[in-house]
Amino acid sequence: MSDAIYKIRQLQNEEFPAPLLEIPQPPKELWIQGELPSPEEYIYLAVVGTRKYTNYGKEVCEKLIAGLRGHPIVIVSGLALGIDAIAHKAALDAGLKTIAVPGSGLDPKVLYPSANQGLARKIVESGGCLLSEFAPDFRAAVWTFPQRNRIVAGMCKAVLVIEAPEKSGALITSRLATDYNRDVFTVPGSIFSENSQGPHMLVRLGATPIRHSNDLLEALGFEVSENETKNTARKNQELENGTPEEKLIWELLAEPCPRDDLMRKAGIPIAKANALLSIMEIKGLIKESLGEIRRA
Repeated sequence: MSDAIYKIRQLQNEEFPAPLLEIPQPPKELWIQGELPSPEEYIYLAVVGTRKYTNYGKEVCEKLIAGLRGHPIVIVSGLALGIDAIAHKAALDAGLKTIAVPGSGLDPKVLYPSANQGLARKIVESGGCLLSEFAPDFRAAVWTFPQRNRIVAGMCKAVLVIEAPEKSGALITSRLATDYNRDVFTVPGSIFSENSQGPHMLVRLGATPIRHSNDLLEALGFEVSENETKNTARKNQELENGTPEEKLIWELLAEPCPRDDLMRKAGIPIAKANALLSIMEIKGLIKESLGEIRRA
């Protein structure tokens, strides 16, 4: 692969994503490494969330983005540890282009966080890019992250928030998105989880709740195929008509769980529990992988 794609260059003003020029404080400079996917050909979707994610948040992020495969959608995030990095990786796994907007310059010597150097390289190699308003050798500081959030929100059609405590930087991005007249989506979670406080607050404020990829595609303006809609409706119907034990198992699987732990929490005799799990797997409600049972 040509080393040219790794060259860091300054974008000309006419190359800026047009929506970014509409915000109250547009960046004066933008530096890029890689290729900027055409804003005329792709919809930019920001996916943000907490660094201290749960298994639920990770699975939700991966599953939602996997469901966007084949659509002209670019995933934009901040390259941070946690949900940001998971979103970038999920986009790459789904064959989608992705844009990382770090809170530092783009030179490998200062790129933050250094732990995501390999991920940054894969983003560029896969037809996406790194983008920053900071000079290439600029080191990240506490104030640079909230400042770069306006770039993430400003260049995107919508922002999806996955897991965020009440004082999360992801909520800064969602507030900016609202200020810029962008759509805000969020994923509800357990009422007992600190990471669900932010999403539930956003729902109260009018954000669109996202339950699966179909919701996300429809909110972005895509037509969802009849088969996809029927499959989602069938699963919802199976749950609605399910036994109390099936509904209990579903609730307990808000996060993936090893089989033995799940049986202990459910308090169901082993033989009955094994039969119940088999039936739910046949119905397509759950699946077992890597030693854990999770929602399908």
